[in-house]
Amino acid sequence: MPPMRRPPLALGLACLCLLAAGSLLVAGCGGGDSTSARINPDAESGKSRPAPPKSAFPSPNGQTLRQLITQAGTHPAEVKIDVEAQAFYPGTNRYPFTIAEKLGSTGKTGAEVPDAEAAIYFAKVPRVRRGARSKSGNKGTVPNAQKQVLDQPAIGPFPAAIESLATEPPFQSRTTTEDPDVASVVYSTRLHLGEGEYRPAILVKEKDGVGAKLLPSIKVGEYAKIPRPGDKAPLIETPTAKSVGGDLAKLTTRIPPDSQNKVNYAEVLGKEPILLLFATPKFCQSRVCGPVVDVAQQAQHEFEGKANFIHMEIYNENDPSQGVRPQVRRFHLPSEPWLFAINREGVVSATIEGAFGTKLMDKTVEKVVGE
Repeated sequence: MPPMRRPPLALGLACLCLLAAGSLLVAGCGGGDSTSARINPDAESGKSRPAPPKSAFPSPNGQTLRQLITQAGTHPAEVKIDVEAQAFYPGTNRYPFTIAEKLGSTGKTGAEVPDAEAAIYFAKVPRVRRGARSKSGNKGTVPNAQKQVLDQPAIGPFPAAIESLATEPPFQSRTTTEDPDVASVVYSTRLHLGEGEYRPAILVKEKDGVGAKLLPSIKVGEYAKIPRPGDKAPLIETPTAKSVGGDLAKLTTRIPPDSQNKVNYAEVLGKEPILLLFATPKFCQSRVCGPVVDVAQQAQHEFEGKANFIHMEIYNENDPSQGVRPQVRRFHLPSEPWLFAINREGVVSATIEGAFGTKLMDKTVEKVVGE
């Protein structure tokens, strides 16, 4: 199995973690600087807010994706967009992303932009006919199709809501309290997709106009082996505090966080509700891993006794050089973080790829506990 990509998982795979009952020992991730995005006067840093109305963004009105992102008043986005998901299926899909300042021409990520107004648009990539040849000057049928998609009708807008990643003080790890570059919010919208491939673009309101940027292609159904709602959950073993002879009061950073779990996933699968979190605060490839673990830990406290929260690290021996753990392979995960809600029958009730806040977390727990 190749190294995980960060939504798409990057070469330094992130660790999958299932929530533990004890305090999680995590490290941080991120970068920082000032922002050029327009601040919404009604929003506060790190606060949730609903999506702006569609009327706040231009209607395609028959324009192609190329025309939409190059229309008058639009310029190349001055911010960096990181899409937090890459597994999509026919139907309605959650599309999460983060926005941050782009540090000049370096391409590096700067300070988080926690209160921008943004919307997603997309166009469908033309289907490549089997045996079709490229025109002179093109390297292949796939690159040709990627060029042609810019001249396909744009669909949208799909304004993004802002989900706060904040938790109550008792559940805030050192990752989120001491690292100024950790994300405080995640943006998300819903995209209804059919079979095939799509090219999304984003429009972001900035202080000097509207910034536009093409985003990585969406290949619907590309990761068909990842367990989905309605599927039987894979059987895996997960470390527990007992299995390493650990006393929760004495655990140190030398013991992986997943060794602090109260129960082994295999012992409760098909008997009790499970919230299985794959995330990697220590080897994070994004800014959201630490906050997501905090969110899950708070939910564990709120729903104590109603479900099992399990934290599973991604790398063997907690060392990226030793490759991903078999549990990660069993779930066929290409990205992180991932949350799987599994009901008493051992059936997947819900899945979330990418960052999520307490509201979505609580909704997911309530759903699986009620089944």
